[in-house]
Amino acid sequence: MCGERMEDNFYKNSLILIASNLATGILGFIFSINLSKELGAEGMGVYGLIMPIYSLFLCLICGGMVAAVSKEASKYFNKNDYSNLNKSINTALFFDLIWAVTIGFLVFFIAKYISLNVLRDKRTLYSLWAICPAFVFVGLSSILKGYFYGIGKVPIPAFIDIAEKAIRIIILNTIIVFFNLHDIKTTVTAAYIALAIGELLSFILLISYYKQPKVSEAPNVKITSKKLEARPQLLYNLLAISFPLSINGFVSTIFSTISTIIVPRRLVETGISYNTALAMIGKFNGMALSIVLFPIVIIMSITTLLIPDLTKHIGKKDFYALKKRIWQVLCLSLLIGLLTFFICVSIPDLLGLTFYSRTDLGSYIKAASISAPILFLASSTFGILNGLGKQGIILRNSLIVSIEELILLYIFTGIPSINVYGYAISLLITSLTLLILNLYETYNYLSKL
Repeated sequence: MCGERMEDNFYKNSLILIASNLATGILGFIFSINLSKELGAEGMGVYGLIMPIYSLFLCLICGGMVAAVSKEASKYFNKNDYSNLNKSINTALFFDLIWAVTIGFLVFFIAKYISLNVLRDKRTLYSLWAICPAFVFVGLSSILKGYFYGIGKVPIPAFIDIAEKAIRIIILNTIIVFFNLHDIKTTVTAAYIALAIGELLSFILLISYYKQPKVSEAPNVKITSKKLEARPQLLYNLLAISFPLSINGFVSTIFSTISTIIVPRRLVETGISYNTALAMIGKFNGMALSIVLFPIVIIMSITTLLIPDLTKHIGKKDFYALKKRIWQVLCLSLLIGLLTFFICVSIPDLLGLTFYSRTDLGSYIKAASISAPILFLASSTFGILNGLGKQGIILRNSLIVSIEELILLYIFTGIPSINVYGYAISLLITSLTLLILNLYETYNYLSKL
């Protein structure tokens, strides 16, 4: 009966998170479509220049924290050790607050240098300033989301994410209309201001639910007596999991940022003007790839809950259920990837017209979709290795693939006959490399059980 309840809870929570992420994905699409109409292809290119910088510093602040907190929360929750559970969360919140504020101030003061010397587009300065407060809100929210995932209260962060994305669209439209914005610089800035405000509201809602009476405070709950661990030890337990993932995200994002800077210049070297290069990148990365990657939210939802789920199976030494769960996730990921590929190659022009009201995205969508089955399958292996406690392996494999991606982009986007389609070639090769590396490590782990 206990095993059946675990199964039911996993699928029930997965469906809730999938529905939530699909809803937020749809809202994200609406936000992207709305933004593309206001900015055009070139403006989407400018918007895309800033996002890797934002992601880069977020990796430093909270990379891997959702996975770490959900894993630790699940461990303590399933032992009824609520004292260490609550103390872990409070310790993590305090640490991340100090760390996020420090990074936020750092980015604020070096924003001008990043804008002029790294991105080499002065239109990005105000947007870089706008994202600084968001670092604090996202960092603290990641800990609270990990907590709710770990204890099985998935609907709370799920519905809050939906509300945040909807509010972001409303805020963006309000700012654009109220201030009558038309040029790329101010509209891109408005988009990142809307992002920061949305993240603030999300954090307020999450902390409000966290402050409500907890499970441990219910009169009928039996609390297991455990030794209360010191705060440094609790923090170390979290950082031991999150640090490799944080470094992984940070290094991967550094390479992504470098490629974001290099690719426009490589395209210019082939004879394409800078503005046209930005427009091509905006159409491929900002529009076509967004369509292809939309279904991946299903896989990300499942792998988010897979981490605490595998932790429970390992703790109970239920290796049959462990292998069964991994096989189910891999099969589902491959199926979704294949369906995505067939749809994208069958009606690419219709997809571009439906989502972005453009007739020039068909070839980009086809090219991007070729890697979908392999990419989706490879993405699921991250959650599997996280659940198995292989954060160091994830760091190593991601570093290998990041270096490979940078080299491939540099080579292929500099070939005039390939140009921006170098993204598609790079995505296919790196996805295959990552899949092979991660499956090899997963097989080795399972074969020893």
